[in-house]
Amino acid sequence: MKLQVPFVQLPLVFDAPRLLAEVDRLGESAWRPHPQGFAGNSALPLIAVNGDPSSDSISGPMRPTPHLDACPYLRQILASIGAVWGRSRLMRLSGHAEVPMHADLAYYWRDRVRVHVPIQTQPTVRFQCGDAEVNMAEGECWIFDTWRLHRVINANPAQRIHLVADTVGSERFWEHASGGRVPGRPVPNWQPRRIGPDPERVPELVYESENLGSVMTPWELREHLNFLLSESIPTPQMAAIQQVCARFNATWLGLWARYGPSEKGWSDYRAALEPFSAEMQRLAETLLLRNGMRFLGAFRAMIVQAALSDDPARGLEVKGDYDPDAFAESPGGESRTVTAATQPRVESNPVRTPVDPVGRRFDRPVIILSSPRSGSTLLFETLMRAPGLHTVGGESHVQIEGLDELHPAARNFDSNRLDADAATPELIERLRERFEAGLRDRDGGRPPTGPIRLLEKTPKNALRIPFLRKVFPDAHFVYLYRDPREVLSSMIEAWTSGNFRTYPRLPGWQGPAWSLVLVPGWREWSGRPLPEIVARQWEATTRILLDDLAAVTGERVHRIRYDRFLADPQAQVRRLCNELDLAWDLELEAHLPHSRYTMSAPAPEKWRRHEREIEAVMPLIEATRMRAESFLRDR
Repeated sequence: MKLQVPFVQLPLVFDAPRLLAEVDRLGESAWRPHPQGFAGNSALPLIAVNGDPSSDSISGPMRPTPHLDACPYLRQILASIGAVWGRSRLMRLSGHAEVPMHADLAYYWRDRVRVHVPIQTQPTVRFQCGDAEVNMAEGECWIFDTWRLHRVINANPAQRIHLVADTVGSERFWEHASGGRVPGRPVPNWQPRRIGPDPERVPELVYESENLGSVMTPWELREHLNFLLSESIPTPQMAAIQQVCARFNATWLGLWARYGPSEKGWSDYRAALEPFSAEMQRLAETLLLRNGMRFLGAFRAMIVQAALSDDPARGLEVKGDYDPDAFAESPGGESRTVTAATQPRVESNPVRTPVDPVGRRFDRPVIILSSPRSGSTLLFETLMRAPGLHTVGGESHVQIEGLDELHPAARNFDSNRLDADAATPELIERLRERFEAGLRDRDGGRPPTGPIRLLEKTPKNALRIPFLRKVFPDAHFVYLYRDPREVLSSMIEAWTSGNFRTYPRLPGWQGPAWSLVLVPGWREWSGRPLPEIVARQWEATTRILLDDLAAVTGERVHRIRYDRFLADPQAQVRRLCNELDLAWDLELEAHLPHSRYTMSAPAPEKWRRHEREIEAVMPLIEATRMRAESFLRDR
């Protein structure tokens, strides 16, 4: 919600040590990776749709999870704030980690306030919003303007935990807010009221039951459109944009008068919404908001995705498997999407960790290489259980593309390709520091003093081998190969799901929002059928990967087939660990659990869902497929 000021401290304070003790009793297994996969970020659901702790949805009746039911003091705190509660979580930020700069643009955040109660923190944790910055102390209660650009930086080695609760408010809540304190504006005799735990009190909480209708009313639609237009920086085309919006609102009003929210009118609503969206895309392509974000990002999230929920396939991002933060955008950058596979950019001035005085260095990093959708996440999640290996917890989009000079925008979006010339001495130092700051072992511990064995996996790295060899001169590369028919099928599903969009506003691209790795030559495929696009995407990635591995010393290149890995994971992982000089002390199950990015349950012949399309494009990849097969045999 947009507020008049960046921060307000509410006149309430709570017993943080008692809160922390309650949270600690929930155990580590209750925590989940952050929906966007931010490095060092995790969450513990307290209020979710139907009380399901595995749901990140914001559409549906909000109810307490078993975790909240197990925390009586947390319930008392929410009751004392006195609001109608939406999705709420505990949010944990590990040491030397950050929440990247963003603004919350989605429909859900238009009318909801985000309440923060720090449970565990340090004075060095900085919360920045607009041009203001505060340290929220343990036990305090804060709200802030989510419409402004904001981020959190934890420059301390210790973790930070906040209660983060979302609400549309209530009369009692806004009474608290009106009696709050704005940083930098002294209030004589202001003193927050301390609310400690009461073992006899079991309060009832009030939860959201309605939060996203099937059809937005014309009055709400007009309110959101007027808000976006008032928040836009004036341009010569503004008059035309206002006229188009007014005409569409009148059309929507007429449809509402005829149908209301009835399903009978959904097709007519859709027929009006789609050309309106396309016309706004043309008129407002360069329009910016006053908060530094792109108008179209907010327009799509607040209007297009929310005005009509008529089709689960179209409405997925709004109705279900969707975190509303996914629609926040980095300033002038690409739209952030829902999965960890497409993590957002961060500023080019990250928290810098001091150089280790004992000369810590990376020792023979292990870098997994593959085309997208080849099973590299499953291999990574298995190998990261080896003792002595350290990872940033997932893919390194934040570490690498978070540096502006390494983002493809710095090279006119030509591709994700990085050659050795990009690895300047100053950049190598910064990048190694960024990796080191986020490293954890299999038990969540920081690396000990001395050499670090890094495990890294990001599909874009298939185009960065010369760059990575310069950053990590003694790196070992593990090439994971999967039957291209299976890969192409999974790539088609990834593109059509909308959950793997990496560059949704790719300049000059005519086609579905660009997904997965950005390969050289993509401009030549604009307007081509999706099966051809993914085939050429696989071929270019694999060809470049093989070309670059040919220049790497043989003993530093390792090979593994996905089908053999699935058939006998224990033997294949033990073989790899022996080659990589790693210990292995676990006995794996015969059938590995699904990786975090699995689209649908694996099956040997699943690719045949797209058999006709795949067989038609196999000639485009045949030469590179045969070359890859030969490379795997050449051991």
